[in-house]
Amino acid sequence: MNADPSSMQGNPAAGGPSEEELRAAYEAELARISATDMIAQAAVSLLNIGAHRMGGAPAAEGEPPVGQDLEQARDAIDGSKALLEILERRIPDEVAPLRDALSRLQMAYAAESARSKAPAEESPGADAPTPAPEPGSGGEPTSEASKPAPDQSGPGPAESSGRLWVPGR
Repeated sequence: MNADPSSMQGNPAAGGPSEEELRAAYEAELARISATDMIAQAAVSLLNIGAHRMGGAPAAEGEPPVGQDLEQARDAIDGSKALLEILERRIPDEVAPLRDALSRLQMAYAAESARSKAPAEESPGADAPTPAPEPGSGGEPTSEASKPAPDQSGPGPAESSGRLWVPGR
């Protein structure tokens, strides 16, 4: 007597688990797994999603990779950063590989963000612009006497070029 396999699915009488058995198995799983385990699993999943969203398939020159989604990658980075803060409290000795993966993902994101913005920023101001000479100066270099003294509170040449990152500005 051969029974049709499709008729046995979901049928407790045919050997499938009953609702009570499924509920008991689910409760046993909940008792076994800790919140820290779930946070670590979520952090790993977010890092994997972020890496996948960064990678995508190669595309034509100057175009972002097919399937790349920098917004999703950024969300994955932010989410994993938040979860890693919790894991630092609970399992500090086991967080180092996750921190390393997060750092690599952040660096890839920064590089890809800069690369994707670079072609759009070919207008004046993309590189450090040189200030135009003041009218009537004849374009001559400024003398040492007319340069601001180092103790004045104005920005220095590196800061005014836009290339120097200054905390709080």
